[in-house]
Amino acid sequence: MIISQEELLSFVLAKHSQPHDRLGMHPWNENGKQKIVVRAFLAEAQRCSVVDRATNRKYSMKKLDPSGFFETTIARTDCFKYQLQSEDFEGNTKTFFDPYSFPPTISAFDQYLFNEGKHRKIYEKLGAHVISFEGMEGTRFCVWAPNAQRVSVVGDFNRWDGRYGPMRMLGNSGLWELFIPENLNNSPYKYEIVGADGNLRLKSDPYAHRFEGPPNNASIVTNLMPDFPWNDQVWHEKKSDYHPDAIIVYEVHVDSWRKIVEEQNRPLNYRESASILCDYVCEMGFTHIELMPVMEHPFLGSWGYQVTGFFAPTHRYGIPDDFRHFIDHCHQRGIGVILDWVPAHFPKDAFALEYFDGTHLYEHADPRQGMHKDWGTLVFNYGRHEVRNFLIGSALFWFDRFHIDGIRIDAVSSMLYLDYERKSNEWIPNRYGGHENIEAIEFLRELNDTIHEKFPKAITIAEESTSFGGVTQPTGYHGLGFDMKWNMGWMHDTLNYFSQPTVYRKYHHNQLTFGMLYQYSERFMLALSHDEVVHSKHSLINKMPGSDMREKAKNLRALYGLMWGWPGKKLLFMGSEFGQSNEWDHNRSLDWHLLQYPDHLSIQRWVRDLNFFYRKEQFLAQSDFDPHGFSWAVVDDRDNSVFAFFRHGRNGERLLVICNLTPVVRRDYKIGVPCKGCWKEVLNGDAEYYGGDGLGNSGECRTQNGTCHGHSQYLSLLLPGLSVLFFLFHGET
Repeated sequence: MIISQEELLSFVLAKHSQPHDRLGMHPWNENGKQKIVVRAFLAEAQRCSVVDRATNRKYSMKKLDPSGFFETTIARTDCFKYQLQSEDFEGNTKTFFDPYSFPPTISAFDQYLFNEGKHRKIYEKLGAHVISFEGMEGTRFCVWAPNAQRVSVVGDFNRWDGRYGPMRMLGNSGLWELFIPENLNNSPYKYEIVGADGNLRLKSDPYAHRFEGPPNNASIVTNLMPDFPWNDQVWHEKKSDYHPDAIIVYEVHVDSWRKIVEEQNRPLNYRESASILCDYVCEMGFTHIELMPVMEHPFLGSWGYQVTGFFAPTHRYGIPDDFRHFIDHCHQRGIGVILDWVPAHFPKDAFALEYFDGTHLYEHADPRQGMHKDWGTLVFNYGRHEVRNFLIGSALFWFDRFHIDGIRIDAVSSMLYLDYERKSNEWIPNRYGGHENIEAIEFLRELNDTIHEKFPKAITIAEESTSFGGVTQPTGYHGLGFDMKWNMGWMHDTLNYFSQPTVYRKYHHNQLTFGMLYQYSERFMLALSHDEVVHSKHSLINKMPGSDMREKAKNLRALYGLMWGWPGKKLLFMGSEFGQSNEWDHNRSLDWHLLQYPDHLSIQRWVRDLNFFYRKEQFLAQSDFDPHGFSWAVVDDRDNSVFAFFRHGRNGERLLVICNLTPVVRRDYKIGVPCKGCWKEVLNGDAEYYGGDGLGNSGECRTQNGTCHGHSQYLSLLLPGLSVLFFLFHGET
């Protein structure tokens, strides 16, 4: 026996940290004579031999331990190409290449880039990948665990026994690597880690592209090839800078959008959703689908916001290529895809990122920095290079391998402030004594710059609810570099206004006018999202006042008319487009049966026509972020709760939006306009087609001479109650 008893025990007891130093073939000097020693540690092997690939000569190995540790010396001076041949206890033999005969598959440059936080395709290196290496097809495993005492990859291929798949640490990189010369595609696996604290942990792969569902939660080797047969080239070629484009987002929770009743309320899978959801989105005129997080998450009740697999679409609706098919189909139908992405926190699931290598690796050690108490989740350590590389690599991965069009980043406010939802003794100031999270701010800037550098047509959207300045300003001007920000202030003020009984709305008039004071401080998206229709907040239609559903529906149509006329891109959560009555329940399908009732059908028709009008009149989208594209027509008529404003196009287009937000019909209501001639009534929320009373202005109105609202001509209009009217200037006639 050449190996020492102590080292042999370190293998048998799974404590050896550098298995490649002893396993495999190595030169050995015995009393001044150069020889070769070969060692192998094999499960269920009764005998083992070394086979010279050139001569087919076999060298028997001695079994040093019943667990399957073999060793032999060969009287040769040159290391040679070989295979191992083992025989199990039933007499079955197999010949295979030795995993411990291969050099590292991760280059020193890859290691350097990762440790610097600058490896932009780290998802091609870390994780499990079927690759060709030194002429051999096999599977490379690589994981970051710098403080671990020992790491092994375990799976069906080695009986889930960490003794038989120990990995090596690559220098000081913190990366552990092993190349198994076997195509293990579709094999479940995990990492068995002896942490810095000496405790054994079984962890899923942070970089895995596919997972088993609970309770196993194993990672699955997935050969996610970059040569997927995409058919969306036309879509990507025609995409331009998003600023002039109409963007109307339909926010979807895949599991509860529509279920198949005949199959025990099974949710649609990715491929079923591709056709059914796209048909509906095209019919309704939405331009984009935003999916609530589809990254792997074990708890459905988190709606996807407690992510454990940042590089994997959830297993619930199919395999990764099924999801790529979904996106490809959306693009062929002219629909963009935005994914919710969650770098603000991660859950405490024992199999995932928490305390990964026996230390606080991905999270801060101090709970005053590393824990969201209200959410029961952990905060990423944005100051650590490898953590930033993990997160930025995740974002780039979805653009690169799944062709997505944008990401919406959840809970940005919680990232920006160290004292977010914390008491005075529950947070640590930054190095300047302030409450801003400097590392998170730097991370967000690097994230946005990197995405836009690699994918210039990509969209990044922030859910940010504070007055933090410059969220959508370029990083060169000290902004965060996002393309858009959800307008949370507008959302809160507008919903509060519309929840008021109509008789009291005159006392809340400023809630609808205040938003214009900051409207152009950022590039805003108007969002009525899932957050507004859960947790006893009521559905949108049941936020509206009214003695019956018809009056509630009129109020909701008025809200949508105001929203679509107001500058900014649009987002609406699924079900709200037809006035779902119940709060959203992630366990139930939307209440599609409501469309048999006129009030709900009328809301759906109104939203559809608003969508197509906004898309047709391109000057509206082109001026969404232009302060010259908006002016008030009537801003101070609080007693009548009437608001009116103009949207201006660069080529002289004019749209007048008039909101009468009480049930009282206003006759001969005069509004001064800047252009003399005919104004077409292009949308009327009180039309019978939309469930209204059919009052209006016979399709058009002509100006009359006379000073009004600072203009030398005016329109005399009939304003139906609880309605929004759109008048498009048609020219002088």
